[in-house]
Amino acid sequence: MTSKVASPGLFDPAIIKGASVDAFRKLDPRHLARNPVIFVTEVVSALVTLLFLRDLIVHNGAALFTGQIAAWLWFTVLFANFAEAVAEGRGKAQADALRKTRSDTRAKRLIDPENKSGMKDVVEGVSALDLRIGDVVLVEAGDLIPGDGEVIEGVASVNESAITGESAPVIREAGGDRSAVTGGTTVLSDWIKVRITAAAGSTFIDRMIALVEGAQRQKTPNELALSILLSGLTIIFLIVCVTLWPLANYSGTTLSLSVLIALLVCLIPTTIGGLLSAIGIAGMDRLIRFNVIATSGRAVEAAGDVDTLLLDKTGTITFGNRMADEFVAVGAVSEHALAEAVLLSSLADETPEGRSIVALAMSRYGLAAPLLGAEARIVPFSAHTRISGVDLPGRSVRKGAVDAILAQLEADFRTSRENNREQAATAFDADVLERAAVAKSLIPDDFTRAVERISRAGGTPLAVSENGRLLGVVHLKDIIKPDIKARFAELRAMGIKTVMVTGDNPTTAAAIAGEAGVDDFIAQAKPEDKLAYIRKEQQGGRLIAMCGDGTNDAPALAQADVGVAMQTGTQAAREAGNMVDLDSDPTKLIEIVAIGKQLLMTRGSLTTFSIANDVAKYFAIIPALFIVTYPELGAINVMKLASPQSAILSAVIFNALIIVALIPLALTGVEYKPVGAAALLRRNLLIYGLGGIIVPFIGIKLIDLLVSALHLA
Repeated sequence: MTSKVASPGLFDPAIIKGASVDAFRKLDPRHLARNPVIFVTEVVSALVTLLFLRDLIVHNGAALFTGQIAAWLWFTVLFANFAEAVAEGRGKAQADALRKTRSDTRAKRLIDPENKSGMKDVVEGVSALDLRIGDVVLVEAGDLIPGDGEVIEGVASVNESAITGESAPVIREAGGDRSAVTGGTTVLSDWIKVRITAAAGSTFIDRMIALVEGAQRQKTPNELALSILLSGLTIIFLIVCVTLWPLANYSGTTLSLSVLIALLVCLIPTTIGGLLSAIGIAGMDRLIRFNVIATSGRAVEAAGDVDTLLLDKTGTITFGNRMADEFVAVGAVSEHALAEAVLLSSLADETPEGRSIVALAMSRYGLAAPLLGAEARIVPFSAHTRISGVDLPGRSVRKGAVDAILAQLEADFRTSRENNREQAATAFDADVLERAAVAKSLIPDDFTRAVERISRAGGTPLAVSENGRLLGVVHLKDIIKPDIKARFAELRAMGIKTVMVTGDNPTTAAAIAGEAGVDDFIAQAKPEDKLAYIRKEQQGGRLIAMCGDGTNDAPALAQADVGVAMQTGTQAAREAGNMVDLDSDPTKLIEIVAIGKQLLMTRGSLTTFSIANDVAKYFAIIPALFIVTYPELGAINVMKLASPQSAILSAVIFNALIIVALIPLALTGVEYKPVGAAALLRRNLLIYGLGGIIVPFIGIKLIDLLVSALHLA
């Protein structure tokens, strides 16, 4: 069971304390300039503060009112900064947890990694911080891997719980797509030689620390568009407030500059402006809790609009190595006898397929591994012969590719026919030779049927023979990861099309696609084919997500809008993607998409609430200011606030407090449910549109009652 990265609570004392300090540091205008709404609020806060000091010096009776307006305007700015600081503080807490996995470990660096001298490996002890790209280190059982790298020799069991939270160890070996190792993880057994691929300070953990701290986060296109909208609204309301001054003077109503500034701050969308950064940072934080590291908020947001998901088959949908699934005996041979023969032929087979055959024979048939005596001769697997096996006194057992085994049977038969019977008897007795003739002249029908059935199902048949006679077939198949079909059904319900990409032939690809439950597949795919498919879909206006773990997936991961690299994959894949899944679970995209949609919904909901707030505050302030001059405005003075000063002060106080009240929602996000866009829009308008109008009416009225009771205005 995978444990998620621990996430601090919303009101963690350490985070609140740090955020309170950071809220003041963020008052730097150079920082706030990136947020036009809050920047304008800070500027006018400073201006009202100057007016307060002026009124205080000249003993103006309005000093108390101006001072309160200035104080609450500054609180508005500070609360907006506080929201962003809390979101960043949660990310820094995650970074501190990751930083604990880093330590100044000692490394065993090979002095002569290429072994040009032909002597035994010689190592020197160095600090992990002194390692350079290209150095080769020896890591043995119990050692920490000193840095990110690729296994170039050996195979070992590695504990990656410090990175992934997964307690089960993983196998790392040279070659293939499972050769990448991460600094700070521990070798549990055996040994490996690792070529360092990242310098100190730029390792995977270092990059994760920088990412979760939000140091590299940039605004997404939607955020930029929303910022432009908020800036436009700010300019519009600025013009409105400026034109109100001469209009008020013309009608005989006196408006002070502090009142106009308060009106401006209440009307511009300060609520969403103050929470916008917190929403984006919190989206990345939610990903971290699902053990996914995103390089930017842009990737998180793009995930919310993904239309198509491409998944590499090997290591993503399947476990990566074909494994034995069944033994099919032919003729009069029993399954138990076939299992014994296959076990004998696989004892010295150290390939993943060979190990899976041994495991199946022992677990399903209750066999124990026999001891091979001194007379035994192991026939190792060769890419040239595609056959492996063992020779024992009176027994010669072989397993391998079907065509290779049949070719060997044919060759043995021809050799035996050319030799006289006395010579042949030294290797085969008469009835063995007769069985060889039968094997050549008539391959059992059930053998042919078994091979065809396995091939149609997308599996790999291995033929097994003993002393020139076919015993049966071993069915090797790609093992689909558990529950993956149900997960793909969830993606389909979310409107996401799943496409499996594999180098297998179309028959094998179709079988695996059907078993896994994907919507489509691309067979015999080369890296350029994946890239071409993604570009074609993107030209059609679709957003593409790609999950992969191999070096051959790197171009597609880089091109995709959301490239999710498996943490167990190669360094090239992890560098190319804009997300890294620490659990190496391809269906994690369900959570990634849900978080992306949640981020978009949260931003949209709070924007709706903020703009609706402005409508309510308009009804609170404008009638209170002009009701004496224009009594007709009494028709919309539904709040019946105590006085113009009380109306202004109550609206400003509410404007500041509502940001604080919405911080938890901005950090946790609006709950996402896979329903249609129309239903989401109705819910959004009902809850956050109507709620954004009603809440200020209630809140401002309650504050007005309190202000009037305390005679603050």
